[in-house]
Amino acid sequence: MPIDLHDGDLPDDVYFGPTVAIDTETMGLNPARDRLCLVQMSAGDGHCHMVQFRAGVYDAPNLKRLLADPGVTKLFHFARFDVAVLKAYLGVVCAPVYCTKVASKLVRTFTDRHGLKDLCRDLLGIDLSKQQQSSDWGSAELTPEQLRYAASDVLHLHELRARLDVMLAREGRTDLAEQCFRFLPTRAELDLGGWDEPDLFAH
Repeated sequence: MPIDLHDGDLPDDVYFGPTVAIDTETMGLNPARDRLCLVQMSAGDGHCHMVQFRAGVYDAPNLKRLLADPGVTKLFHFARFDVAVLKAYLGVVCAPVYCTKVASKLVRTFTDRHGLKDLCRDLLGIDLSKQQQSSDWGSAELTPEQLRYAASDVLHLHELRARLDVMLAREGRTDLAEQCFRFLPTRAELDLGGWDEPDLFAH
């Protein structure tokens, strides 16, 4: 798979089309504590672009422009986390978004397994390795294994969306999914504001 690693921002000439698959790698799962280290993107063509951030340096005008572009759908798996992290560190509200995890939960009600590894195996017959998931993403030099792992998190999202869209339409839940997707930036804002635990919508 072709991988282009960029330091601090996307080049001016990178074009992803109307839908870009995006994922992030951070130092942990708490956006208030654990810094953003890497943003990886793919147009669904087998090519992955990555932007690596040094601690405290998040001036990335080209990437910010892409994330905020209303004409580009940002495709995530578990968008709630990624959208929150991107807002916290880049100051950008990602919209519109599509989340394969939310879509899976709406239509694959026969299972409680909605991780990316599960979706790729069940819907695409692809076995993803998660061995590098908990590695040190803050390292100045990422290993080839880390880069391959990060790329794998975005390379299949377009195909997963296509499969899930068919299921959403079949079950009559496309409109419901779209409403959920529109709410995700607000959900991320609530998480950043401290309304994740306890959940504002809990009893």
